[in-house]
Amino acid sequence: MHIPKEIKNMNREKYFDIKNVKGQAQKIVAEGVANALQYCCDKEPEFEQAIEQSGKSFTDCLNEIVKDVGPSKPGLSDFETYNRAVKFYFSTATVSFVMNIDLCGNNGVEKPITMTETKKDALSISLDDLLDF
Repeated sequence: MHIPKEIKNMNREKYFDIKNVKGQAQKIVAEGVANALQYCCDKEPEFEQAIEQSGKSFTDCLNEIVKDVGPSKPGLSDFETYNRAVKFYFSTATVSFVMNIDLCGNNGVEKPITMTETKKDALSISLDDLLDF
């Protein structure tokens, strides 16, 4: 895929600057959202292009994420936070989450103790199956 030169040079440090974020809720999610969106940009140039060409600021994104959150309204899960962030820039995107659980952890045992063995000796759960989206 051809990415225009100006997209390749997006100033992420300036765009995702979290130092001047206003609002308590926005400050709570800012760093995690900035990191997640930059990770997505690293993995998919088209996503970075969508951010660059959207004309929307990172502050606008944070405001949209926390729009329906407050003392009398339910909080946001990390999953919903990242879903809202991605869809703010790329409305057609589908967001899914996967969690890998290694029941043995780092205890020195070579094989898992109480689980079905998989290729990576880890339990894989799709959080989409657990959450009602």
